[in-house]
Amino acid sequence: MIAPVETVGAAKAGLRAAVIAARRSAGAERRARASAQITRRVMDLPVVGAARCVAAYVSFGTEPSTAELLAGISSRSVRVLLPVLRADLDLDWAIYDGTHHLTQGPRGVMSPDGPALGMAALAEAEVVVVPALAVDRRGHRLGRGGGSYDRALVRAAPGAVVVAPIYEGELLDHVPAEDHDRRVHLAVLPSGVHDLRAGPPDGLPDGLPDGPGT
Repeated sequence: MIAPVETVGAAKAGLRAAVIAARRSAGAERRARASAQITRRVMDLPVVGAARCVAAYVSFGTEPSTAELLAGISSRSVRVLLPVLRADLDLDWAIYDGTHHLTQGPRGVMSPDGPALGMAALAEAEVVVVPALAVDRRGHRLGRGGGSYDRALVRAAPGAVVVAPIYEGELLDHVPAEDHDRRVHLAVLPSGVHDLRAGPPDGLPDGLPDGPGT
């Protein structure tokens, strides 16, 4: 049973603060090494290799860096969509054409300076890479609290695979969730890829630490 909103909100805020503090304390060098490993694992995902359109985002602060991921995916002649934050905190989308075509938008979010394609453009993407502070083994995702991705993911294609790059220690047994929260399908850590679509099998490990993922 999902807990009352007041309880969930407080739990999310506490977990959010703890994860952000841990990321800061890890140091830039350690985060950079982890980001490189995460990038390789995301690039090696068969669903990414087969995709014609991928939605992703420009990382900032202590998030796992997406700079090399964006460069790698776009080098495959894949259509890459990046979010454009609207005033109501929902997400529009625009085509990524390289870092020299990015501009800083609301809340410091970097977005393409080309024309917006509309909120429904997300339905083009076979893979949606989303930011996350933590993910649990049922696919519940902890974001920054604005609810932008929970709104946007409603418009994703039914078969789209939602991927969350996170650091070690951020795949948890439980993340507080509300009815409107949208789940992710794959959590990608430096050590491996975890398929969360079926939840953790009873008595079996739920990670895929030795392979390129699903």
